[in-house]
Amino acid sequence: MAKKNDRRIRRIRTLILVCVLTLSSLVMSAYAWFIGMKTVNVSAFEVEVASTEGLYLSMDGENWSYSLDAKNTAAYVGNTNTWAEDGLIPMSTIGEMSKASSRMILFEKGSLTATSGGYRLLTSQVDNSAAEQKGYVAFDLFVKNISGHAYYAEDDIKTEEAIYLTTNSKVTIAQNGGKAGTGIENSVRVAFTQVGRVKADTSNVGTITGMTCTTAGAVTGLCHSAKIWEPNDTAHVQNAINWYDTSCRTRKAAGTVVSDPASFNSGTHCTAVNTTNLVEGATPTYAISRALNVNDNVDVYDGAEYNTYTANTKTYAEYQALVDKTEAKLVKFPYFTDTMKLKEGNDRPTFMTLAPNSITKVRIYVYIEGQDIDNYDFASLGNKISINFGFTKERYIESDVDYNGPALPATNPSVAD
Repeated sequence: MAKKNDRRIRRIRTLILVCVLTLSSLVMSAYAWFIGMKTVNVSAFEVEVASTEGLYLSMDGENWSYSLDAKNTAAYVGNTNTWAEDGLIPMSTIGEMSKASSRMILFEKGSLTATSGGYRLLTSQVDNSAAEQKGYVAFDLFVKNISGHAYYAEDDIKTEEAIYLTTNSKVTIAQNGGKAGTGIENSVRVAFTQVGRVKADTSNVGTITGMTCTTAGAVTGLCHSAKIWEPNDTAHVQNAINWYDTSCRTRKAAGTVVSDPASFNSGTHCTAVNTTNLVEGATPTYAISRALNVNDNVDVYDGAEYNTYTANTKTYAEYQALVDKTEAKLVKFPYFTDTMKLKEGNDRPTFMTLAPNSITKVRIYVYIEGQDIDNYDFASLGNKISINFGFTKERYIESDVDYNGPALPATNPSVAD
């Protein structure tokens, strides 16, 4: 009888838990997109990963386990992992990958000056062609997915398995040393990029760690745009709303010159346009798709839902349809949000997919999105944030099916604290 129960619990563990990745006590300084108030010392943090039967994890492509501490586990020689020891600085991205470097394309502030209705923004592309730079977290995690014997070498989502973000994944102000009320946790983004994959029984470590976006030999290059998680999409602290209300004015349709006071309606606050969502509701992010210069005349509040000016913005569908992508400046990006994560049962959407019987090189980025309206000058005082997230193959959690059976393991991400 005991053996039968053990087998039953083992099956439950295998079905429910696929992967839990926790960035516990992610303690970092955060500089405001706009000014950048001060430098704050950074403490160490840990990245802990756990999994169950059928899915193995590695930092070096050679030593596999069900659990590991990513930051303190030896990574492969030649890795370009970066842990933002000097703090997070706001970036912006629509998650596109560089095929030349197999890294995500990011943009940072080049210059920002006040306008009569907001701030004129200039940006430059982060040069991570040879190595990742300061200001964000980036690391490689190798995921071995054992799921039958078939391996599909072609890059085709129809042959892949759905992966779901666990319902308790969250970003919060760290309890030890963080300062609540600033809202910095509401502008954090976590991006997941799949660089390449090989068959699960690949024994050549160099082939595994050396995977790039380019298909070569046994490697299936991927280089898809990143899946980006936006935590706390409906949360906005009053301080962020107050800053937005004070600084943002609606922009006239004919107000093409951002530095001209006549381009803005001096008496019309942007909160009049977006009052409902600012109180409680998701607000869109018009993320940066390319370097912006003076002639682009971009204001940080450009967008139909903010200052009503749409000449500088595209929807993501419009962006994808462009033959010349440089025509776009700001793109209304479709993040995977906490609202989606918390949908129940059959309404719970897929977060990403993994090929069966494969080893996938996943590069993970953690950054502050500068174009998020929750990222205002005083938000940097929040200082310390904590990030926890996990993955599961199961769409349903216990409450979806009114589960009533043996106690599930403590590591199950759907029930863990």
